[in-house]
Amino acid sequence: MVGTGVGTKHAKMYQTLPDLYEVTAVCEIDEHRRNEFVEQIGVSYQTNRLEDLFSQDLDLIDICTPSALHFSQATAALKAGFHVVLEKPVARSLSEMDELERVEQQSGKHLSPIFQYRFGHGIQKLHHLISKGLVGSPSIATAETHWLRGEAYYSRGMWRSTWDGAAGGSFATHAIHIHDLLCQVLGDPISVFAQASNCVNGYETEDLGVVLMNFGNGAMASSSVTLGSTEQMSRLRFCFASLTAEGGRDPYNPGHEPWTFSHDDPDQQTRINNELVDFSPRPERFSGQFVRIHEALAGKGQTPVTLEDARRSIELLTAAYWSVKTGEIVQLPLSSDHPFYSGWIEMMKQEFVRDKV
Repeated sequence: MVGTGVGTKHAKMYQTLPDLYEVTAVCEIDEHRRNEFVEQIGVSYQTNRLEDLFSQDLDLIDICTPSALHFSQATAALKAGFHVVLEKPVARSLSEMDELERVEQQSGKHLSPIFQYRFGHGIQKLHHLISKGLVGSPSIATAETHWLRGEAYYSRGMWRSTWDGAAGGSFATHAIHIHDLLCQVLGDPISVFAQASNCVNGYETEDLGVVLMNFGNGAMASSSVTLGSTEQMSRLRFCFASLTAEGGRDPYNPGHEPWTFSHDDPDQQTRINNELVDFSPRPERFSGQFVRIHEALAGKGQTPVTLEDARRSIELLTAAYWSVKTGEIVQLPLSSDHPFYSGWIEMMKQEFVRDKV
């Protein structure tokens, strides 16, 4: 484990799978947090330098550090010959994503981006119904990420409030999960329009915004995001020709139950209900992704989340931030000569400074 914030949650989930994983080493620059991790998890090796892990007998390095470090640390671990699990956002630009893909291919190892909400039983039921041909063509979807983030959240790591540290705010750090779920169901966006501000907390990065997406199959989606909701919730709703799917309101598990799959025709509703009888739940969230990663590394299953999936999330961020800056509807895919191909951070820092003034 590298980093012991959300990394501690990762470690505890690995430990629920003792036949598959053993957590044996930790890297953390804060000595107090490192000692706490060692006491909780019981690892035998600890260090404050990533490179020290490269001499250990490890198969996989799980990176849960601040966003600005993800690209360089993942690149180093892959080149050193380790499989990598990497928290979001995987990179801070499309150019970094393309370099990560090149390094992964050359290393012969696998990089697994974290998108744990994909494995909730509710969203998996939707994919089950899709595979059975029961949903029909999609028309529209809505997503809400209404969370509360105040001084306590930022004070635990002020890097979270800066473009340099977090690569963005509510789009890059919070709604990135629900946007991944939208795209996993609806496909690749072909255009994006976004607006955002930092009026909730007044830090550098955006904490309020909306994103509108069009997809190649004709579907549309809207996403509203805020870090100032006193009642926290996340919710997804998909309208298809043959059913409507809606998730619950759990803010930190939008893919989890309860989900409803409804139709106003009783016969169609019966067919939907009957098909769900065949659904066999598997582990959810982090443990669900870790089980599937192990299967992929053992040659017994497909990679659950790929770098191509992560690249789509970074392309969506790139388009959203360009739209915020310019007011334009952005057409996708983006080419390597796009002004934000090598990153949006410096220009967005200037944009939000102007807005705040």
